[in-house]
Amino acid sequence: MEIIIATSNQHKVEEFKKILQLHNIEVKSLLDYDFDFEVDENGDTFGDNALIKARKLAKKLNKCVISDDSGLVIDALNGEPGIKSARYLGHDTSYTYKNSVILERMNSFVGSDRSCRFVCAIAYIDELMVEHVFEGAIEGVIGDKINGENGFGYDPIFYLPQYNRSLAQLDDVEKNKISHRYIAIEKFLEYITNEK
Repeated sequence: MEIIIATSNQHKVEEFKKILQLHNIEVKSLLDYDFDFEVDENGDTFGDNALIKARKLAKKLNKCVISDDSGLVIDALNGEPGIKSARYLGHDTSYTYKNSVILERMNSFVGSDRSCRFVCAIAYIDELMVEHVFEGAIEGVIGDKINGENGFGYDPIFYLPQYNRSLAQLDDVEKNKISHRYIAIEKFLEYITNEK
């Protein structure tokens, strides 16, 4: 099976490939195509935004596609950065800066008041153009400092108490077994396996 992911984010592509290739799914992405793909992600939820991207790509290529929208939801900050995680504090703002700002904003919160989660919604549009959405989430807390060299985005401040480490301190194998994206992909895989 071949599936095209509506992203040109190399980190996401690699994460998807590592998980899906174990299930004999060949993964392609926008990096394999030479066309502009701009989407106005104006949905109200992660699922809405994933579907917006998937619909546009499925219409353009007339093939099975998946798209994900994911982000960090911090309870003490009323769900910020949420569905605006990638655009938080500006489109081209570095994650080092974003993470520093979040740590500063979370200064006065302690313990369980630092609760947060990563959420991932995967939209899948099949060959009949039928739409499906699968969601995954992983719970954690905002750490007290930037920690770790692995991962990307907000991983260095996303602390997992049960591992006593941040997501960015886990290796790819560990992360891919527990991540929000992995959980959503597992639901997608369960669906397509049952459909065969």
